Amino acid sequence: MANQVFPTKGNLIATKKSLELAYLGYDLMDKKRNVLIKEMMSLLDDVKMIRDDITESYEKAYYALQEANMSLGIISDIVEAVPIDEGISVTYRSVMGVEIPKVSYEKTPLRLGYGFERANSKVDYAYRCFYHVKELTVKLAEIENAVYRLANAIRKTQKRANALKNISIPGFESTVKFISEALDEKDREEFSRQKVIKTQKDKQESLKKQGSA
Repeated sequence: MANQVFPTKGNLIATKKSLELAYLGYDLMDKKRNVLIKEMMSLLDDVKMIRDDITESYEKAYYALQEANMSLGIISDIVEAVPIDEGISVTYRSVMGVEIPKVSYEKTPLRLGYGFERANSKVDYAYRCFYHVKELTVKLAEIENAVYRLANAIRKTQKRANALKNISIPGFESTVKFISEALDEKDREEFSRQKVIKTQKDKQESLKKQGSA
């Protein structure tokens, strides 16, 4: 990169400004990465807790459904009796430019929408268990989606930070060094040339004085 830049003071000033911007960009990328990591770490504990809870709840619900099937036979018409849930809405909040979903779930009162002729207490219990599973699933979907978005943003931020640190900054530093050394060498040559000219001029003036004397 340095060999492709003509060594002038204008290019030196421009390259130094680019180097400053690269340092600033790296610092911002590093801070953004740290904030995103901190945000993601705060969610990972919640993910583990909800996953453990939802696993236990699913096992409990399917066992309850098995008990209900054993008491009444295979239950098929209850699914159609479950009301459509319209209490879920999604909003977003921004964390360092990353849109994090916030799922709002307005719980509706638990209503049993099936007839009593095809149900008993075991069916009611299984229904309540799956209702609880639905609540946990909504919460898990929110947190897992947030973790995925944060992890993806962290990966991209790290990639950009590495590019600045390992490619852009060393390249600009090399260019600044190349131009500075070239200009210094040019200044030394100019100084030497001016010194020779002054020496020759002094000699000529000395000879003129001797001739006139």
